[in-house]
Amino acid sequence: MKNAVVALVFVFISTCSFAAPQNTPATQAKTPDNSRPQIITVSEIHAGMKGVAYTVFQGTQPEPMDVEVLGVLRNTNGPRGDLILVRLGGTKAEYTGVVGGMSGSPVYFDGKLAGAVSFRIGQFSKEPIAGVTPIEEMLEIDEMDRSAPPETRATAAKPERDMTRMSAGAAGNSDFGSYANYLQPIETPLVFNGFSEAAMKAFAPRFAAAGVVPVMGVGGVSDEKQPEPIVAGSAVSAVLVRGDMDISATCTVTYVDPQRLLACGHPIMQFGSVDLPMTKARVLATLPSPLNAFKIVNATEEVGAFVQDRHTGILGRFGKESEMIPVTLSVHGGTHPKQYHFQVLNNAKLTPVAMSAAVFNALQGVNEYGEDVTYRLQGQITVAGYAPVSLQNMFAPLDASVPTGMAVALAVGDHFSRIFENSYTTPTVSGVDLEFDLVSERRSARLETTRTDVTEARPGDEIVVEAVLRPYRGEPIVRQIPVKIPTSAPRGMLRILVSDGETLDRMRHAGNTPGGTKLDLASTIAILNKEHANDRLYVSLLDNNPEAMVEDKVMPALPLSIMNVMDGMRGTQDMVVTGESAVDESSTPLNYVVSGAQVITINIK
Repeated sequence: MKNAVVALVFVFISTCSFAAPQNTPATQAKTPDNSRPQIITVSEIHAGMKGVAYTVFQGTQPEPMDVEVLGVLRNTNGPRGDLILVRLGGTKAEYTGVVGGMSGSPVYFDGKLAGAVSFRIGQFSKEPIAGVTPIEEMLEIDEMDRSAPPETRATAAKPERDMTRMSAGAAGNSDFGSYANYLQPIETPLVFNGFSEAAMKAFAPRFAAAGVVPVMGVGGVSDEKQPEPIVAGSAVSAVLVRGDMDISATCTVTYVDPQRLLACGHPIMQFGSVDLPMTKARVLATLPSPLNAFKIVNATEEVGAFVQDRHTGILGRFGKESEMIPVTLSVHGGTHPKQYHFQVLNNAKLTPVAMSAAVFNALQGVNEYGEDVTYRLQGQITVAGYAPVSLQNMFAPLDASVPTGMAVALAVGDHFSRIFENSYTTPTVSGVDLEFDLVSERRSARLETTRTDVTEARPGDEIVVEAVLRPYRGEPIVRQIPVKIPTSAPRGMLRILVSDGETLDRMRHAGNTPGGTKLDLASTIAILNKEHANDRLYVSLLDNNPEAMVEDKVMPALPLSIMNVMDGMRGTQDMVVTGESAVDESSTPLNYVVSGAQVITINIK
C-alpha cells in the first residue's frame, strides 16, 4: 500500500505544469509558507560538496550535470555579492564546457536549491568551471517586484554601467582589461534572426551603448506551441523584436512556481523594471567551442512577461501580457511592393535603436537597394492620447560614407528617442506605419545662388526671390518665389533667408537639444509635427527683434517692453530666445532633397 501511494505522488508531480524535472532530487520543495523553495545558504556551502545541476542540451528536457564545490568567492559579484565556484561534470558538460544559454541552470545540494550557474571562468578553459549566484540573492528580486508600486514597474529604469552588466557578451570588450577574461557572466545569446551581417555591424555599437552587445548565435522566434511545461532547468527566452525580424535572448530557469519564475542568475541588460514577452524555448543543439560555445535556440509560445531585469537575475510572471509596439513597414518602387510586420519592445533605451536597426535592415534587404537610391518616407507614430507623430521626408545619398538607409533609420530612431526622453509622461506607443517609395537615382540639389529683382521695397510690396539650385550631375534649376513684405516691416535693412528645412529647424529649436529645454510629451509631438520637410525650398523674412519660444509656442518679433516683462523666464529652461524673428515664411516644393542656405538683404523705405 505504501509503495502504491508513493507511485501516485510521483505521477502527480511529473505531470504538474510547474513541477521540477522528474530526476531532480526533491527540488522546488517549499517551506511551510509555500512561498519559497527549500534552499541552502552560502554559509552552509564548503569545498568538496557534491550536488547536481540541470540544463537543456537538446530539446526541452533538462538533463543533470554533476557539481563539485571548489570554494566560495567572497565579494566577487559586487559588494557582499558572493559566488560559489564549482566544477561541472558528466559526459555532456565536460564535452561542451560552460556554454552561452546555460546561465540560470539550477544547482542543488542534498535536494536543496543553492543557486544558478551564471559565471564562467576563462574563455579557453579546459575544464567546465563556473560561478553560481546564490539563490537567496535571486529571491530578493521577487520581493522587490512585489513591493514596488505599479507605476514603478511600468517605467523603464535607466541602466547602470557596472562590470556584471555584460551578459550579452560585452565583457570581452570592457574597460576592465584582462580581468574580464577570467571572470564574466555567461553570455545570454542575443540572437538577431532575419538581420543581415551589415545591419548587425552597423548597429552593434548602438546596441552596446544601450547596454546590449549581440553575440554569435543561431535561432529564431515563432508561435509554435510547446506542450512541455516550464520546469527548473528549462530554456526560456526574452523577446525584444518578433515577426518578420526577431531579436531574442535565452537563458535557463532557476526556480519556477505557478505564478513566477527566476532565471539567468545575472542581468540581461540590468534595466530594472521591464516589460518583455516571456516564451518557452526549444534547444535545437548545443554547439561546443573553446572560443564561443552556445545553444542554438528557437523561442516558442508566449507564456507571460519578464518584469524585472536585475543584478542577480531576471523575474518573469506567468499570464502577464507584454505590451509591444506593432510596426508595419511597406516598400514601393520595385518590381513588387513589399510589406513587413513586426513588433518591438516598449523601452526608452532600446526601442529607438531597435527601430533604427529594423528599418535599416528592411531597406537593405530588398533587391532595389543600391548606393544611388533615394527614399521618400511617409508614415506616422501613434501615441495613445496624443496627436499622431508625422514622418514625412526625402533621403538622398550623401557624399559622406554613411549609407542612405542608415540616414533613414537614424531619422526614425531619433523620433522615438525624442518621444521617450520627455521627463513628464511615460509614452504608450500603440502603432507605427512606415511607407517608403524608392527612386533609383540620386535626387539631391544644392542651393548655389539667390537674388531679388529689387534692392529697395516698401511695406506691403511684393518682390520676387530667385534661387538657382544644382542637382547632382544635372542642369541648374531656377525657381522664382514671390514674397510679400509685411505691412508692419520697419524701415531699414531686411534680411531674407533662403534655405533648406533643416536650417530653419536648427534656428528655431537650438535650445531644445539634449541637455537644454526638456519639453512635455504634447509639446515634443507638436514640435516634431512642425518640422520642415527637406524637399522644399524656404524663404524666410528675418526681423531684428528677438523671438521667444516657450515649449512649442513661438512668439516672433517681441517688443522690448514685452521682453522686460518676461525677463524672469529668459535664459531658463522655460523660454528660449533667439536674436532674430522669422516674421514670414513661404516655400516651393521640389522633387529633390535640398541643402544649403543663403541670406540676401534689401532696404525697406
